[in-house]
Amino acid sequence: MLLAAGGGTRFAGEVHKLRAPFRGRPLLAHALDAVVGSGLDAVVVTGAVAVEDLVPAGIAVLANPDWAEGQATSVHVGIAEARRRGHDAVVVGLGDQPFVAAADWRAAAACDADLAVAVHDGHRGHPVRLGAAVWDLLPHRGDEVGRALMRDRPELVREIRCEAGPGSDRPATDIDTVEDLRRWS
Repeated sequence: MLLAAGGGTRFAGEVHKLRAPFRGRPLLAHALDAVVGSGLDAVVVTGAVAVEDLVPAGIAVLANPDWAEGQATSVHVGIAEARRRGHDAVVVGLGDQPFVAAADWRAAAACDADLAVAVHDGHRGHPVRLGAAVWDLLPHRGDEVGRALMRDRPELVREIRCEAGPGSDRPATDIDTVEDLRRWS
């Protein structure tokens, strides 16, 4: 599941950050490329801004009416859909991380751990695999979801080493501010 629901409050640009031009295309388009390229059964969770027109045909768009209550609410929207589809795990990534590669998504999905996290250049980040065994342990509000579980249940965590994505030496970099956008463009 690709999370694209947040308000992007640290981004002081003329448009929402997911729609901001990045290397000639909306920022979200780069994360969508990786999800589509992964071949996974993907969904995009939206909220603060309409981005449905950026999502390729065949990818489900799930609205999160509670997006302002934190990232956890978006994760639970995706988990509800995963339950409906009969999946036993979800892989979670962020719409503002343009350098995470399709191979990272596939590696997370292929891991057999209930809690697996991508590690880029020594830093934990996304995507994160959440097996059904941990879904009920996740917080329902706030912006700490997998991180909170990793802190509370470190014995469950398996790290997945990922290579640097195309065009970045820190592929898990979030584009949170206009300065971030300029730095990485």
